[in-house]
Amino acid sequence: PAALPPAPLGFTDVNLNSRNTYEVSRRRSAPEHLPHGGTAPAEPAPPPQEPAERARHRLGIAGAGSSFAEFFTRNFFTKRTKELKPAVQSAPGWKLFGKVPPRENLPKDSKIIQQEYEARTGRMYKPPPPSARRKNIEFEPLSTTALILEDRPANLPAKSVEEALRHRQEYDEMVAEAKKREIKEAHKRKKIMRERFKQEENIASAMVIWVNEILPNWEGMRATRRVRELWWQGLPPSVRGKVWSLAVGNELNITPELYEIFLSRAKERWKSFSETSSENDIEDAGASVADREASLELIKLDISRTFPSLYIFQKGGPYHDLLHSVLGAYTCYRPDVGYVQGMSFIAAVLILNLEEADAFIAFANLLNKPCQLAFFRVDHSMMLKYFAAFEVFFEENLPRLFLHFKSYSLTPDIYLIDWIFTLYSKSLPLDLACRVWDVFCRDGEEFLFRTGLGILRLYEDILLQMDFIHIAQFLTKLPEDITSEKLFSCIAAIQMQNSNKKWAQVFASLMKDNKEGDKNHSPAPKS
Repeated sequence: PAALPPAPLGFTDVNLNSRNTYEVSRRRSAPEHLPHGGTAPAEPAPPPQEPAERARHRLGIAGAGSSFAEFFTRNFFTKRTKELKPAVQSAPGWKLFGKVPPRENLPKDSKIIQQEYEARTGRMYKPPPPSARRKNIEFEPLSTTALILEDRPANLPAKSVEEALRHRQEYDEMVAEAKKREIKEAHKRKKIMRERFKQEENIASAMVIWVNEILPNWEGMRATRRVRELWWQGLPPSVRGKVWSLAVGNELNITPELYEIFLSRAKERWKSFSETSSENDIEDAGASVADREASLELIKLDISRTFPSLYIFQKGGPYHDLLHSVLGAYTCYRPDVGYVQGMSFIAAVLILNLEEADAFIAFANLLNKPCQLAFFRVDHSMMLKYFAAFEVFFEENLPRLFLHFKSYSLTPDIYLIDWIFTLYSKSLPLDLACRVWDVFCRDGEEFLFRTGLGILRLYEDILLQMDFIHIAQFLTKLPEDITSEKLFSCIAAIQMQNSNKKWAQVFASLMKDNKEGDKNHSPAPKS
């Protein structure tokens, strides 16, 4: 070969063996395709009869090096290889992962493959008629399910008769299952739509009755059997706020003007709190514990956690400032109660159904009820009386579950406090909680504890299989798929009567026993 010019300084001279390696690998892979023109390699090709070992030895290539050269050539020079003419295949058959490029596999006609297969196996295959292959097309799943009926690609053996029949059977089973699911889901959707239409019709007819007959004659009709039955079925959303206001009443005689006064005080207090740099400054200013609890920070924290899925009470939402105003005004109106966690849920439900001033009036009067006042003022003795009365009816209605709870020393305060503090608005879906509020406004505090027993009855079978930890977790976060029909059917099955005593009588007897106990344990008067 001709001598190469000397390499420039700083570069290493390249041995011709590297080039020869590439040329030899080309000769070994496709010797018949090497060009004969001016691009021929410098080293002449060995004669056909010369052994490959001698050729590699003469070119200075080790045996192992040849295999590496072939590997790198096959991977790094694929573009040049593709430009070559397709090599003639010597071995018949098909290759799934062959070295031959895909386009070098000459495709055979499907009929030829079928004839070769039948000649080898002696079996005749008749594909199913096209009309039978697409039955129930309207129920055919929109997926790869139907591919099981397709013929294999041309480079694969055709299906046997048994395999085709099995695929047809599997496909028919899959389509049948899909059809059943589709029909079942369609019936379910129709049932939901029918129930929704029926509910809307009932609400529309009930709204007419409430607006035209009941509300104009509220005092004379509120206690009638007809009105109580309508009340149990749920109030129409358009009259819900008005009925709640009338049922709760306004014993405190709060006016919209009074609300504006306390709201302005709350704004002044928030401004002073924001200007105060430290807690010590607050104490020096003579602020009470209730004032500190009513601070902007605590209310802001609870507002952000009020119905977070609705995104209407969070900062920037349409009802954020409104809820903030109602809660702030109440803390100024009742500094003895202050702000307590859970109030934000009650105020939020009222805001969704009433105007701002009316919501505040209903909120203040609702929290002034004996049960709510006992819980929000954290009156432990009164709370224990409510829990004791609840357990009386718990044992009467659900004796097995009552004993199960007793075996784990699971007391009502573990799950009832959250339910009572928020009037179930945090624990139940909002629409279901509003229906609980409807009957609560009709029956009073008794219905809150009856609702708790209804929830326990609904999930009694599940709770009987749980231990202390799982029961507490379950009752803290109830399932989201709970429906009003199921819950209210369980509530209706709860009998709030024990030994011919109703809730008010049982609670009164507990209060009487407590007073007598306190009198017996009081110190004797000094002589």
